[in-house]
Amino acid sequence: MDCRRVLVASLLAIQALGRLVFSPSELTQTEYDFVIVGVGTAGSVLASRLSEDPSVSVLAIEAGGSNEDVLATIAPFLAVSLPGTSVDWNYTTPPIEGYNNRTLGYTRGYGLGGSSVLNLLTWNRGSIDLWNRWASLTGDSGWSWDAMEPYWLKVDNFVSQNATGKYDPLAHGYSGEVNTSLPGWPTELDPLVCKASAELGGRFAWTQDHNSGTFLGTSYMQSAIGGGERSSAATAYLYPVIERANLDVLVNTRVAKLVEGSSKSGTLSFTSAVLSQGPEDEGVTINAAKEVILSAGVFGTPQILQLSGIGAKSSIENLGISTIVDLPDVGEFLKDHPAVAAYYLVNSNNTFDSLLRNSTLFADTLAEWQATRSGRFVDSPANTYTFLRWPEESDIYAIHGDPSSGETSGHMEVIFVDGFAQFGPLAQPAEGSFLTLLAGVVSPTTNGSVTLNTTNIFDQPTIAPDFIASEFDQATMVQVLKDVETFMNASAWKDFIIGPYGDFANATTDALKLQFVRKYGSNINHPVGTARMSPREASWGVLDAELLVKGTSGLRVVDASVFPTIPESHTQAPVYMVAERAVDLIKAKHLLS
Repeated sequence: MDCRRVLVASLLAIQALGRLVFSPSELTQTEYDFVIVGVGTAGSVLASRLSEDPSVSVLAIEAGGSNEDVLATIAPFLAVSLPGTSVDWNYTTPPIEGYNNRTLGYTRGYGLGGSSVLNLLTWNRGSIDLWNRWASLTGDSGWSWDAMEPYWLKVDNFVSQNATGKYDPLAHGYSGEVNTSLPGWPTELDPLVCKASAELGGRFAWTQDHNSGTFLGTSYMQSAIGGGERSSAATAYLYPVIERANLDVLVNTRVAKLVEGSSKSGTLSFTSAVLSQGPEDEGVTINAAKEVILSAGVFGTPQILQLSGIGAKSSIENLGISTIVDLPDVGEFLKDHPAVAAYYLVNSNNTFDSLLRNSTLFADTLAEWQATRSGRFVDSPANTYTFLRWPEESDIYAIHGDPSSGETSGHMEVIFVDGFAQFGPLAQPAEGSFLTLLAGVVSPTTNGSVTLNTTNIFDQPTIAPDFIASEFDQATMVQVLKDVETFMNASAWKDFIIGPYGDFANATTDALKLQFVRKYGSNINHPVGTARMSPREASWGVLDAELLVKGTSGLRVVDASVFPTIPESHTQAPVYMVAERAVDLIKAKHLLS
């Protein structure tokens, strides 16, 4: 499939919508009430909700275009083909010491809907302890589990039918914006995972629904899928309202920097944005009467802040940028979930390996999905997973403490994939059937950073995740591989498993397991925290608890960069929830309906 050709076609087709604007010169005004920078997961929510009030004007600015007609963004199974394409920012890290100085590609969504358009769809809201921890860290009870429940229900639209016993009906919304569901295509792994979970019990015991608040144990994966199609921020929030007269969506445009001025309160106001469509573009300035809201993502948001003179003085002045607001935490405290894929050879002809090697079978399966929205392509490649805490008897707590949010949160995760899933540098084998176990740390203690390379918004910043640099992270990666072995040694797998594949088969000691991680480790693409929120008077953090940039007025951040800690789960749903609460904070401040 030529994704670039489809992308161009979709851009041409969508012009008929009328409110999509392709150049700043096409804008009919230079001031809006709200200017949203980035129309990804959070930005789509903001554009939709703020434009509900017809008395306000909203401009939403997106660096990419529309991916509405790109087939791989619609069929859930094809999501794995999207990294490295035109819908991906195609970020690259510097050499990572913990991974034997290998560089990694960093997948982030480029275009309307952002990463909700190319992620692997998993739908987790995090644990009770996660949200209560955020409330405690920020000094704002509005971020607690109970207070955030209405926003979860506002987002979630659980559409699975005939799923009795596989989920908790009380843990879901049924009239939210994003369609969510249990797996729609059962794989041969599903009953084996269930049997192994029942046999082992304890840390591996079955949990009916992680979204009930305890993110531990083995369960079916829930995903942002409805009717066999991806449900993204673009399809759920943005496209249904894009023709509103008070909403302009400007694509193929970046914000080069924000421009400061004085507000009535005497603080620095950052309510002007310089728009640019190319490195040599002189730029067009757009003003916000009420707020500029940065939703440019975990990498884009700190880059724009730093280019605007908001950040660590010692860092940005090295590039000749005058420091306007000295906030050392901008771009710091980058966290993500490190992971490594362990492979097993299996006795089966039903894994998706044959699908990837047989073009006729692939075409037939795709045709089935296109005609009926059924078959293997209705799901991402995984149906089940488990979240685990370190064993209670471990001395890890005495040595390193507990970095997780609490007893309802895990330290590690294992995802069960029915085929050879290429996470990391190991290529798809030419023959054989496989089971992939993607094993990772969900409570990492290592921090990375996002810093400027140049003063040009069109140059990528330096994205430096310091994976497995801490002793806790290293020990937890080794432990999760031991847990993989324990789980796969359950009798449920006796007739299915041939044995571990490749270097994992030889990783028989803790030291060899760590070597294996260093050689093959990657990440799960859950970056957060580069503009974290904190109490208003705290010396740490970038934002206050209402997501306003400290030391400024008229400037707010709403995306995963605001997370004060990393969720011990997948991160998509918490971004939606944060965005929905941000809308209420914004509307209350400006007395909007």
